[in-house]
Amino acid sequence: MASVRQFQVTFDCAEPERVARFWCEVLGYVAPPVPEGFATWDDFNRTLPPEDQGSWSACVDPSGVGPRLYFQRVPEGKVVKNRLHLCVRVGVGLKGEERLAALEAECARLIPLGAVRAYLLPADEVNESTLVMQDIEGNEFCLD
Repeated sequence: MASVRQFQVTFDCAEPERVARFWCEVLGYVAPPVPEGFATWDDFNRTLPPEDQGSWSACVDPSGVGPRLYFQRVPEGKVVKNRLHLCVRVGVGLKGEERLAALEAECARLIPLGAVRAYLLPADEVNESTLVMQDIEGNEFCLD
């Protein structure tokens, strides 16, 4: 049996391009290469039927290591807590106040991009602190 080496994470959202730009900034990702024969993604988008224009966007890890993120427009809005979320690993190996400082610094960087701070899960006997946030469409993610 073949083993999977790559995967894509897909987000349902209202504004795919806007959400993709947000996550590019958060993760240091970039837009994928423009399809051959087109100068820009806007040029490509204009060739699609009107109902498909702006219906999706994507971002990729420029190093090729992380998963591709794909954003697709859906008609319904977010109603409940995510069943799956991303954890942005900014405090790996850090403990206590040093970890909290790293989480808070990243939170401060992301808020001007449109992120919202939700709440802090303080350290306990098993886990270090994690800061829960929301992206620009209210999807939860963690700084850990």
